[in-house]
Amino acid sequence: MSHIPLLQLSDISLTFGGEPLFANLDLLVHQGDRVALVGRNGSGKSTLMKIMAGLVEPDSGNIVVPPGNSVGYMEQEPDMTGFATLGDYAASGLEPGEMYRVERAAEGLKFDPARAVGTASGGERRRAALAKLMGEAPDLMLLDEPTNHLDIEAISWLENELSATRAAFVLISHDRAFLRQLSRATLWVDRGMVRRQDKGFEAFEAWRDTVWEEEDMQRHKLNRLIKSEARWAVEGISARRKRNQGRVRALQDLRAERAAQIRRQGTAGLALSAGSKSGKKVIQAETISKCFDAKPIVRNFSITIQRGDRVAFVGPNGVGKTTLLKLLLGQIEPDSGSVRKGTNLETAVFDQARAQLDPDATLWDSLTGDADMRVSGKADQVMVRGAPRHVVGYLKDFLFDERQVRAPVRSLSGGEKARLLLARLMARESNLLVLDEPTNDLDVETLDLLQELLGDYDGTVLLVSHDRDFLDRVATTTVAMEGDGRATVYAGGWSDYIAQRGTPKSVEKADKPKQAKAKSGKPAPVKSGLSFTEKHRLEALPSEIERLEAEIAKLEELMADPELFTREPVKFQKATEALVQRQEKLSAAEEEWLLLEDKADS
Repeated sequence: MSHIPLLQLSDISLTFGGEPLFANLDLLVHQGDRVALVGRNGSGKSTLMKIMAGLVEPDSGNIVVPPGNSVGYMEQEPDMTGFATLGDYAASGLEPGEMYRVERAAEGLKFDPARAVGTASGGERRRAALAKLMGEAPDLMLLDEPTNHLDIEAISWLENELSATRAAFVLISHDRAFLRQLSRATLWVDRGMVRRQDKGFEAFEAWRDTVWEEEDMQRHKLNRLIKSEARWAVEGISARRKRNQGRVRALQDLRAERAAQIRRQGTAGLALSAGSKSGKKVIQAETISKCFDAKPIVRNFSITIQRGDRVAFVGPNGVGKTTLLKLLLGQIEPDSGSVRKGTNLETAVFDQARAQLDPDATLWDSLTGDADMRVSGKADQVMVRGAPRHVVGYLKDFLFDERQVRAPVRSLSGGEKARLLLARLMARESNLLVLDEPTNDLDVETLDLLQELLGDYDGTVLLVSHDRDFLDRVATTTVAMEGDGRATVYAGGWSDYIAQRGTPKSVEKADKPKQAKAKSGKPAPVKSGLSFTEKHRLEALPSEIERLEAEIAKLEELMADPELFTREPVKFQKATEALVQRQEKLSAAEEEWLLLEDKADS
């Protein structure tokens, strides 16, 4: 990496809404830097990037871009006033000889340059803004969530482009696989500080945990010192000894130091509750087909979804993933074939378009105005999984503070809107959870928590996502939609799908039975005694058992702390309940595996 700086921030301070966001911040970005910019939602990542781009003026400090260098920023909500088409906007300011870069980006990012600005969706506008930045080819690219609204093919294209570029870039993204692939350094925004580590995102979580452990140790030492000094002060007074004023002042200073420490923001208090159990068979589709305007969405597709399955739907934007979901949920009818839904289903839906939120309603009204959540006669309480909760307390579980509860939804960031929707969704009891692009705008830690919740959820999950890492962590079955009506069922998540399908040419059409392949690429041996679904379940169980064993080991390690019960009785109780639950799930999974193995060999 060259040591020539492309951008220098010196002694930057910024106060936002009465609270200091940054103070005395120094930062350098060099030629060749490939930086992941990480931090909690609301920590100031996007604001820092706008400072770097010169779009937000700090209260004090200097921003220096050496002569001859250029910095480009991808607009989140680009102003396209005065431009007729997306292509006109993306090409503005470019020389005729540079136009090919925009055309190439439009093809890779999958948007139509001839699309009129007035009819373009938010996602298309963002893709045009990304194409404009790539066409400008600055020395330093500032990219805030560039993969939002991109499908997996477009994400792969962008990944390859950024891997090959000679330009430096700083990335904000919730997409772990994208960050791991591209970053070589990490900037961590945390409680007004920005720390740098010259390692990629792969090393971030270990680094973060080490920093937090050191903080906890220092806090523990400080608390012990304060207790010791306070005891001395009390004993000194009771014995009528002359007090050492210097030590008294030192005790006051220690207490002031503790008060000045900024506590880490808690993790969003997410919890999912399954309602009454559905029947064992949740959805059975038999050779369903659907066309729109003579375009086949799905042809002769069959699937059986059992209670507890986590089924992911993947494929390019526009291929029909949401349509297939609606077919399976009975919201639209197939042209041919049949869909049978199981008994006692209670469905909860997380909406990709965030359309369930009224932009003019306050956060308070967004919860209390929901008929399913309203508590009769209590204007300040909402029903959460069958129990009344104060609306402010419940919103605090999702990291909103009291000043925000009366703010309009339109004032929220994308991540905050996603958290508010999750708050509404998770208040409901359900046994079938439909998540259409849940990962957009969520920070990495909230994604971690959502993944854990889905692992513990007793119901069935249908999931549409372009986040490869999240798919690998959550899905037990993947339905790949590859155009022309082809939809194929694979065991496991994204990586399993890639390993099983071989080259794209080998993907057979959905109307021909496809045998799942092992990760070696060779066909898995057919277990003649098993149904199609049972075979996939048998293949998925070993990884499920391995995950449960790892979670049990973690919980046993936590409960090995002899002081946990007296120090944190609620945490101890929750850990005990979680351990019993996972041990029961492990026993059931092992028993199911043995039964299926016996049946396969019979």
